[in-house]
Amino acid sequence: MVKKRDVVEMKIDKVLFPNKSYGYVDGNRIDLKGGIEGQKVRAYIKRKRKDSFDAKIIEVVEKSPLEIDSKCPHFGKCGGCTYQSLFYEEELKYKVAQVKELFDREGLENINFLGIEKSPKEYEYRNKMEYTFGDEEKGGPLSLGLHRRGKFYEIVNVENCNIVDSDFTTILKEVLNYFKEKETPYYNKKFHKGVLRHLVVRKALSTGEILINLVTSSQGEIDLNELLERINSVELKGEIVGFLHTTNDNVADAIKVDKLDLIYGRDYIIEEILGLKFKISPFSFFQTNTFGAEKLYSIVREFAGDIDNKIVFDLYSGTGTIAQIMAPVAKEVIGIEIVEEAVDMARKNAKLNNLSNIEFIAGDVLKEVGNLKQKPDLIVIDPPREGVNPKAIGKIIDFSPENFVYVSCNPVTLVRDLKEFINRGYKIDKMKLMDMFPKTPHVECVVLMSRVEK
Repeated sequence: MVKKRDVVEMKIDKVLFPNKSYGYVDGNRIDLKGGIEGQKVRAYIKRKRKDSFDAKIIEVVEKSPLEIDSKCPHFGKCGGCTYQSLFYEEELKYKVAQVKELFDREGLENINFLGIEKSPKEYEYRNKMEYTFGDEEKGGPLSLGLHRRGKFYEIVNVENCNIVDSDFTTILKEVLNYFKEKETPYYNKKFHKGVLRHLVVRKALSTGEILINLVTSSQGEIDLNELLERINSVELKGEIVGFLHTTNDNVADAIKVDKLDLIYGRDYIIEEILGLKFKISPFSFFQTNTFGAEKLYSIVREFAGDIDNKIVFDLYSGTGTIAQIMAPVAKEVIGIEIVEEAVDMARKNAKLNNLSNIEFIAGDVLKEVGNLKQKPDLIVIDPPREGVNPKAIGKIIDFSPENFVYVSCNPVTLVRDLKEFINRGYKIDKMKLMDMFPKTPHVECVVLMSRVEK
């Protein structure tokens, strides 16, 4: 008889999106976070639900037949990756199966599914890393890296992380060694005391430009010029074009800006995608897989079809990447984005690319779509993980364009929103997945919808 606080040994029978799994013990369904189909695990029963139990994986007793030895020495301790132990082809099949199962379970069956595009790079693909200062165990030496799996306070050093190139880890190690020598304390999230908080490194993989942002509290002084000299002394494949210092005294474990100082160079890097240039500022959203983004946006452009002399809306437009890819052939493109810094950068990028038929509006999609007077032929939607605001989706559909292209990083909210489009007279023409995040459970989806003629 399974009960709360038991430790059970079980086989994982099925994995569901996003990164959930389940198996059975004595006829009782046990739901887990994480895990790979076929693994035998020990799990701690946390709570009982009506028809199942929630449990936490304590350890993997026996590997799945799908698994290989991980190439990452941090795998298992670091909370960053889930699929380091899968062959890449198996990982792709895994993601496809999970997304298709999700669609079928929600009643969206018999879709024209075009499979999955693999990332151009399986390893060293990320162009941004947000590292945290802390310690690996209470009272231990200073560490700089990512959160330990399932933990809030412990930080794992990730000097051999294989989803970024060597410039990231070279900078990480130099910064960590510098502050160890200086005995500078990290910011303790429990007591809100200390100095060092985060290190954000962005690298434009097409140009090699690197932007570094050190985030600290105001509780201590740091010789930033000396630190910069140390970082500049190491050999890198790319070039550091900017070094910033963010002061953050907010108690939340997130990067908030009380003060931002440019210590060296400029406050942006330039990335190139599909022949266009994009300035990326410290806090701008930009796809973390540069070469994967080229494939993703190529799919979007293909799904958009013939937009010659047509009006396109790009909702949740970020730094305007999709809008600018559409602009060379469209009559007019209008983008809406709530983050003002991203809109400012989008306007600069349009100017940089000599595109004059784009307008970017800073504001909430929920409010701003009601102010638009144009009649769009195509609307591209690329919302955050939570999907389209339920109050906004009706207003968006009311424009009644011929087509929608929905780009989603969260298939769960995508399915929810697609049902609303179908209820309002649209059908799904085709869908394709793009693996933007190898070694993780995440995947990007692109869906083309067309209006059903009455």
